[in-house]
Amino acid sequence: MNKLDTKARAQILGILCQGMSMRAISRLTGASINTVSKLLVDAGLVCARLHDELVHGVRSKRVQCDEIWSFCYAKAKNVAGAEAAPDRAGDVWTWTAIDGDSKLIVSYLIGARDADYANVFMQDLQQRVVTRMQLTTDGHRPYFEAVDKAFGPWVDYAMLVKTYGAAPATPEARYSPAVCTGAVKREITGTPDPDHISTSYVERSNLSIRMHMRRYTRLTNAHSKKFENHCHMVAIYTVWYNFVRINSAVKMSPAMAAGINTHLWEMADIVAAIDAPNPAPKVRGPYKPRISN
Repeated sequence: MNKLDTKARAQILGILCQGMSMRAISRLTGASINTVSKLLVDAGLVCARLHDELVHGVRSKRVQCDEIWSFCYAKAKNVAGAEAAPDRAGDVWTWTAIDGDSKLIVSYLIGARDADYANVFMQDLQQRVVTRMQLTTDGHRPYFEAVDKAFGPWVDYAMLVKTYGAAPATPEARYSPAVCTGAVKREITGTPDPDHISTSYVERSNLSIRMHMRRYTRLTNAHSKKFENHCHMVAIYTVWYNFVRINSAVKMSPAMAAGINTHLWEMADIVAAIDAPNPAPKVRGPYKPRISN
């Protein structure tokens, strides 16, 4: 079976994490769209496993959490009238938790924005961090019960509740976000430091997600058509962000800054992880015919 070499596959994965669509990558590199799609799936499965295996035992002082919206196949309001909409069509939310010092994405979860997902997300975060930390979220109500179930009293937890006004009264107002008119800091559990009750880092991380994954671009048709592919792309981006990309704030990869990795990865390392379960076939020796008796 024909297969792209390591350099070509690493190039495709790198371009994927720079905000280019799969069909554009196919045109740019000459690889077929089926090849690009298969690489997305293979790399996504491997990257999800790498994150689960490597991002553990994190020693963090401050963690910020937020949710970022996207959609699959069609927006929720249009799913009923969509033709052949799959089961997971509609709004898709990506929950993210980022370490305030190393900028490491400690945990992420993709799905609905409800209490069940909040509980799963917080349980996953609790299993990855081994130190008592200060946790800050927005005012989303499911966080109350989820944080309490996952951490109990062993966390310094606060909410940053923002208030919003109306969007500017202009013809383009429907494309503009609501204006933030204020923010209230609410201490929920423990003794959080008021100076560090903030979601600035995780909101900046959300901006990076929108800039580096074409599927999150607003007002285009670049959204995910399959929920599974959406998850694969987020898994690839997370490993790229944590292990491959140098973060300008810490001058190294977030994984190195967090102490869970000692060197900077390359995309070729992810390709090597894809190939690891299926080693290349050995060179066959000379054929020796049997001698019949």
